Amino acid sequence: IHLETSSVIMRMLPLKYLTEAEPWSTCQQTGSAPINELVPIKGRLIEFGKPVTDDTFGWDNEYGYDQLNVKDFSTSKHVVSNQEYLAFIEAKGYQQQDYWTEEGQQWLAFTKATMPHFWLKKINNNNEEVYWQRNLLNEIPLPLNWPVEVNYLEAKAFCHWKNSQNTSEDKQFIRLPTEAEWLCLRDHVEGDLTTWQTMPGNINNEGYASSCPVDQFEHNGLFDIVGNVWQWTESAIDGFQGFDVHPLYDDFSTPTFDGKHNLIKGGSWISSGNEATKHSRYAFRRHFFQHAGFRYVESQGNELPNLAANHYENDVTICQQLHAQYGQAKTAMPLAVKNYSQQITDEVIKSVEKYQVATETCLDLGCSVGRTSFMLAQHFNQVDAVDFSARYIRHGVHLQEGKSVRYTLENEGDIVDFYEFNLMDVDLPCGENILFSQGDVSNLKGDFKGYDVILAQHVLEKNYDPRSFLQEVHSRLNAEGLLIVVSSYDFNEQQTSKDNWLGGLKINGENVTGFEGLSLALTPHFTLIEQQQLTRPIQINKRNFTLSFPHLSVWQLK
Repeated sequence: IHLETSSVIMRMLPLKYLTEAEPWSTCQQTGSAPINELVPIKGRLIEFGKPVTDDTFGWDNEYGYDQLNVKDFSTSKHVVSNQEYLAFIEAKGYQQQDYWTEEGQQWLAFTKATMPHFWLKKINNNNEEVYWQRNLLNEIPLPLNWPVEVNYLEAKAFCHWKNSQNTSEDKQFIRLPTEAEWLCLRDHVEGDLTTWQTMPGNINNEGYASSCPVDQFEHNGLFDIVGNVWQWTESAIDGFQGFDVHPLYDDFSTPTFDGKHNLIKGGSWISSGNEATKHSRYAFRRHFFQHAGFRYVESQGNELPNLAANHYENDVTICQQLHAQYGQAKTAMPLAVKNYSQQITDEVIKSVEKYQVATETCLDLGCSVGRTSFMLAQHFNQVDAVDFSARYIRHGVHLQEGKSVRYTLENEGDIVDFYEFNLMDVDLPCGENILFSQGDVSNLKGDFKGYDVILAQHVLEKNYDPRSFLQEVHSRLNAEGLLIVVSSYDFNEQQTSKDNWLGGLKINGENVTGFEGLSLALTPHFTLIEQQQLTRPIQINKRNFTLSFPHLSVWQLK
């Protein structure tokens, strides 16, 4: 990879600093490009992920497993040539904003680009302006039958332009291929780097010190599936299910799992080693230049056959909650404390059994990232889980759908650890009987009613009007139902006006605690039947925790 990226930088150096050496030299074959045409490709079930038994090493992002059904599509026989791309330039493609994505328009405005980065203009003997191309080791008149080398934004704009040329009623969509579609094309090339006796393309430093004609290396009816230039895809890189960060290079992949780095596939004329293998997965920002070009595909609709993105959560507070609730699946808790969600669930079930309360329906308010809801779902027929923030709830939904959740947690300073888990890792069922919803506990919809148990987790101190919630919550319970309140009573004026605090106040010179304010609000409709102190550890980083002791009180409807 360093040879590859360094060569791109060298390609921008003045030629006087570079020396061509035999036998690795620039290709001498130039001429007119072949007419590109579409070739039908049969779709299939694509299974992603490099086997751990493979003959070669790989980066962490190559491992794991996923699968995706790819529909039939067509692909260009050749990667796009300089000649084919020149038509886009002559059609004023760089001046037509409609062809460019928003990101592409921003890049155009910043760079003022009017042609590919490695093209240049010179005056010929007839005093005419003509295109030339800068290669690694020389400049030559634009080789029309070599692949154009562009960034993703330019390749995408070309596809939009090509779509605009199609005026037929039975309109197909021209676009870049996805990683899954490229893997379908890769079926046309037998074997892999370790089994090739002769390189099947301009790759592995066994061809030229440059690109070469787009019709030189055929692979069962297609050309340049591997080698010559990398091929941009519509797939932003992400980890497969079961992805694990490798501790020896923990930030090789994860910084690119941001939806802004697109995969390039197939390798270039200078790609060797791991880069030249079938399972390699390298990705760059969409405005970056490599020795990269593209081919296009035609599909029936504009839906992309891509795996769903699963980025790492990096909001500090959410990550701390994920780790507190689920993190013990991967790391040993250094404190001899039962999981906080387990503590709450145990108290709920103990009260339900002791007071013989029905277990048909439960409302979990302040469900956060959802572990308590999944645990309660094993005891109730229906659990409605509500939180004020959709950013918390989405992780519960993600888990419910059988997917993995990824998050980061500070280790020390700028060093972070990466985590991934699913419900199987924490021995929890899928929670089909849970309905996750976003909601304001002080302004809940009328549909949230008829519950045997309502659990309110830390909603008082995060509520702009906790008293109004307490005054109406009885109307949402069934007869003799239970309200279980968990609170640390740490009200603050950023979230709750001081006029609405339940406690932590001096009134007429007397101390009023949060529990006293809670009792005052609930006593007209409830009877206090149990109370318990819980222990709640929150990990800040590898060596620091916060430890709090929330109060749990159980109230039965009169």
